[in-house]
Amino acid sequence: MLSMTGFGKGSAVFDGRQRFIVEVSSVNRKQLEARISLPSEFSGFEVNARKLIGEYVSRGSVQLRVSFDGGGAAEEVTIDRGLLASLVKVCLEVRHDIGLDGNVAVEELMRVPGVVGGSTPDMDRPGLAAAFEQAVREALTHHREMREREGEALKKDFQERLATLEGLLKKIEPLVGNIADSIKQRLMEKLAAENIPVGADDDRLLKEVLFYADKSDVTEEITRLHSHFAQFRRFLEETQPVGRNMDFLMQEFFREITTLGNKAGAPAVSPLVVAFKSELEKLREQIQNVE
Repeated sequence: MLSMTGFGKGSAVFDGRQRFIVEVSSVNRKQLEARISLPSEFSGFEVNARKLIGEYVSRGSVQLRVSFDGGGAAEEVTIDRGLLASLVKVCLEVRHDIGLDGNVAVEELMRVPGVVGGSTPDMDRPGLAAAFEQAVREALTHHREMREREGEALKKDFQERLATLEGLLKKIEPLVGNIADSIKQRLMEKLAAENIPVGADDDRLLKEVLFYADKSDVTEEITRLHSHFAQFRRFLEETQPVGRNMDFLMQEFFREITTLGNKAGAPAVSPLVVAFKSELEKLREQIQNVE
């Protein structure tokens, strides 16, 4: 079981001194959402970066940041003279149109994005793409290792919460086990309060008791709750993503305990059902962090 929260870092050397440095971080999200930050000269690697993220992560908001250390290699400065000439021409025309005198400051125009640039690395240079992938994979591997550790911590927390829920269910079971006797007793007390004479073995009373007892029987709900506990524990041992399955199972838990509380109607059961739901809600919040 993996958490969706994690961090990892990786690097790879290229051409002896140049180096890719990659950082990966993630938080919980229902779907996979990848945001990639690359130096503009390596934008061509974005597709491969997304593919690699998909190999390691199935859900969550993932941020991948890449930096490149040139190792002190001299960088050739380039000037887009055609763009610069066009900018000068436009500026002179605007000055003339609005009646301004003076010359255009070329050094100011050189600050316009795209006019001045550095030498662009050759994306096809042997080993460049391999070094990039190596750095990304290393970061994603460390990222996964952290998510595994976080997953183990979540697993321990889930096991403790399951034990609490099972303890609450054990307290509920004996209270709803003799539901027919409880209904019979309540009916007898109600009839006595109304001064209606009736014997404990009266056929009409027994029919009423059976009718309400059948409507209030929670055997199926208890059986399904025990089944859900077993299924949840199986999820804890899975190596594949189980977050969505756990979230769905939580809905089933809530459905069964709500039905049980409505059908049982016993005053002693209500606070236990409330406590059960409260613990379920805490469990559901934690499940939002599971991949």
